[in-house]
Amino acid sequence: MSTATATDTNIRFSGHTLDKATKAKVTLENYYSNLIAQYVERKQRQQKLEESLKDESLSDSQRQEKRQQHAQKETEFLRLKRSRLGVEDFDPLKVIGRGAFGEVRLVQKKDTGHVYAMKILRKADMLEKEQVAHVRAERDVLVEADHQWVVKMYYSFQDPINLYLIMEFLPGGDMMTLLMKKDTLSEECTQFYIAETALAIDSIHKLGFIHRDIKPDNLLLDARGHIKLSDFGLCTGLKKSHRTDFYRDLSQAKPSDFTNSSFEFSLGSGNPMDSKRRAESWKKNRRALAYSTVGTPDYIAPEVFLQTGYGPAADWWSLGVIMYEMLIGYPPFCSENPQETYRKVMSWRDTLVFPPEVPISEEARETIVRFCCECDRRLGSARGAEELKSLGACQFFKGVDWDHIRERPAAIPVQVKSIDDTSNFDDFPDVKLEIPSAPLPQDGEIIYKDWVFINYTFKRFEGLTQRGTPTKK
Repeated sequence: MSTATATDTNIRFSGHTLDKATKAKVTLENYYSNLIAQYVERKQRQQKLEESLKDESLSDSQRQEKRQQHAQKETEFLRLKRSRLGVEDFDPLKVIGRGAFGEVRLVQKKDTGHVYAMKILRKADMLEKEQVAHVRAERDVLVEADHQWVVKMYYSFQDPINLYLIMEFLPGGDMMTLLMKKDTLSEECTQFYIAETALAIDSIHKLGFIHRDIKPDNLLLDARGHIKLSDFGLCTGLKKSHRTDFYRDLSQAKPSDFTNSSFEFSLGSGNPMDSKRRAESWKKNRRALAYSTVGTPDYIAPEVFLQTGYGPAADWWSLGVIMYEMLIGYPPFCSENPQETYRKVMSWRDTLVFPPEVPISEEARETIVRFCCECDRRLGSARGAEELKSLGACQFFKGVDWDHIRERPAAIPVQVKSIDDTSNFDDFPDVKLEIPSAPLPQDGEIIYKDWVFINYTFKRFEGLTQRGTPTKK
């Protein structure tokens, strides 16, 4: 009998076994990395507490009381971390947003009464459209970017069919809605919103992130009317027409790639009323562009379309496009269809023009041109927001109190009647309010590879202590 060779005795594992092995590996790695991360975070919170206790005005008894309060919060947080959060812990109040792969609902947490915005994303769509990396990026950015310029995420969790992001609810709506209410903004208002957005962009760049999708839809307004960045590749951004690899070959795209039906509109040309007609047509179709599967490349920097890649400067280009829209009434490259918009963006040296019938100051015009130019010369690309603060580099922002802008009154005050006021949001009567619960798998049913969503769950320490100890039922 011949001796079996090594190759003859190789064991072949089934796909199911390999999937289970991968899941076990990822689960173990994440379990121990989470333990280490939690220990580090706990030590950092303790150090922060001890720093605050160095205040000489505090007595020994006050210091001891603060230490005891902190210890109680840590105990409560450990209890929260061990508890399993699910949709049943929230009461849905209203649907306030809709994207390609999910919805956004205003919800109230049953035990605390806190009101949040809940983003719901369907796992099957994430896997089918190869958006898992984008979902992970969104979650990771929101965990890290815990500051005043980014919408705060308090919890994230999942069930067999959906991913859930529990975000702070910003009742002021978004910049898209504000721009649709106004024909144009004054230069004073534009200065305020562009300055705040610049500081927001700068803050995420310092964390090492590029937003990639800066547009009015993703500039949210808090209860006082101040800007916060949202949607880091999720919800309205998760569609074929928002993916970088798709844009790289946009010249070959068909209108059907951007919509389920013909979505072209007349912008008019060749007469003195052109800019007014363009603004009216843009407004008429703008909401459909945001809430359907339609995409628009209007705010995308030209280098994003190229195979050579891009950097943080792409976000500063988008800011220039938004500034133009605020002052003129429509973006500079809007056209009858996405392909024409793409061609205009790529030929920006010839197509970035200012209509004479909508006069703006020379400082405003110069600032827009410095945002919308070659990426290596672009305003903000070298030193971020510091460039905008320098009067020698940019006169448009003269008079901006950069250090205290968020404490000052907003350029346009927001009217908010209550913590659950949704008057600044659209209505979605065709979307069911109830959050569908995950069905139990049937025999023979394919279960999605949930291991790709491992370590998605998150609970923020501050989320627990916002109003002290949760009330007991």
